[in-house]
Amino acid sequence: MRLKPGCFLQFLYLDKIHCLLSVRNARALAEYFQLLDVHKKNTLNDLQLYHFLRYVTDLTKKQIMLVFDLLDWNATGEIGFDEFYMLVCILMSHENHLEKQFIYQHSGPVFELLDMDGGHTVGPREFQATRFLFNIKKQELEKIFKDFDVSGDEQLNYKEFKMFTIFCIDRQQKKEKEKKKRLDEEIPESSGADLTKISMHQLHL
Repeated sequence: MRLKPGCFLQFLYLDKIHCLLSVRNARALAEYFQLLDVHKKNTLNDLQLYHFLRYVTDLTKKQIMLVFDLLDWNATGEIGFDEFYMLVCILMSHENHLEKQFIYQHSGPVFELLDMDGGHTVGPREFQATRFLFNIKKQELEKIFKDFDVSGDEQLNYKEFKMFTIFCIDRQQKKEKEKKKRLDEEIPESSGADLTKISMHQLHL
C-alpha cells in the first residue's frame, strides 16, 4: 500500500513519535473532509470513501471495502471524522515506515480495529485480512502468534497484543541504533583534522 504522488495527504506532516497530525494539519484535514462530505451530514458513506481511497492510494476495491467495514464498527453505513482521521494517520504511518510505531502508540484503537468479530481477541484470520494496513509480512504474522499467544488458544487478547506492540517498538529502536552506529563508523575520524589543515592553509595564502 502506498500513497499516490502529489495527493493531498503527502503535504501533511505526521509526528514521528506520537503518529498524529499537528493541530494545523488536523484542521486542514477537517476542511478536506467537509469537501468530501457532499451531502453535508458530517459523515462519509462507502462510495465516498471508496473514491477517496482510490484517488490517494493503490488499494484494491476489496481492500477498500474491508477498510470501510473496519471503520464502520457500529454498521451505520457511514463513518465520521474521527474514523477518517485515524485512517489518514494509518496511511501516513505506512508511507513514512512508522507502522509499528503507530501500533505501539495507539494499541487500543488498533486492537479494536483488528477485532473484526467483536470477540475482544484478534485471531490469525483477522490479522491476515488486515496486515496490508500495517505492512505485516506473512512470516512475521506466524511469529507473532508463536511468540505472543501465551494462552495457546490461537487468539491474541489485548494484553498479549500489547506485548507484541512493545516488542515491535523495542526492535525498531534497536534497528535505528544499529543504523546510526553504522553511519557513525562510516564517517572518517580524520575529516575534522583535514578541514583544519585546509583552513590554516587558506589563511596563509
